Amino acid sequence: MSDAVPVDYESDPGRFVANVLSTAWFSACGDVHPEIAHGLASAGCSLVLDVGGGTGALSRLLVHRNVPTVVADLAPHVSHAPGFSIRADVAGLPFRERTFDGAAALWMLHHVPDPVEALAEVSRVLAPGGLLAVSTSSRWNDPELAWALPRWGRPSSFDAEIAETLLGKVFDVESIRAWDARLVTLPDHAAVALFLRGRGLTEPAARRLAREVEVPLSLTKRGLVAWARKR
Repeated sequence: MSDAVPVDYESDPGRFVANVLSTAWFSACGDVHPEIAHGLASAGCSLVLDVGGGTGALSRLLVHRNVPTVVADLAPHVSHAPGFSIRADVAGLPFRERTFDGAAALWMLHHVPDPVEALAEVSRVLAPGGLLAVSTSSRWNDPELAWALPRWGRPSSFDAEIAETLLGKVFDVESIRAWDARLVTLPDHAAVALFLRGRGLTEPAARRLAREVEVPLSLTKRGLVAWARKR
């Protein structure tokens, strides 16, 4: 049964930091934010809503492209995002209908108990024809560490296996870019420990399990980016 992945950004900030660092240091292609920023800017979006945008990784890129962006996130660290930011729940966005012509929901819909309801709320604040970008991981991501990852293979409320179907209930899906390739290389045991910490393990457990891994370790990343339009 699918369920929402608990949000732990406030209760375990070290996990979030470890995840960000392991992506920045060891991923061959980085994160999706530059791709999303390019797509929204190229589409001519004049005002973008970044739902669950955290400290503004996407909005910083859009600011450089002269695309005004509003970051909405439940966590208090949203105040560090550039430009306008607001603490808000995707289930009840404090904006009028048709306020934005672009939106993004990156790596966050798997935290939502009812992603279709959340997508409907995003649709409400988008103008007709408004462009939405979403991203998520597969439940089968990082198979080389399946034995160590507590949620591996367990469906979430919005993973790559069901994302297109759920998105299509609210939006017209225009394109899907999926990946299934070895895109991360962890060079040593410290890197493995950092990666495992970013996946929710405690620091002692991450260090202990990292010692059981033969390094360097290449990881198979599985997930997708989807683009969709408001009907």
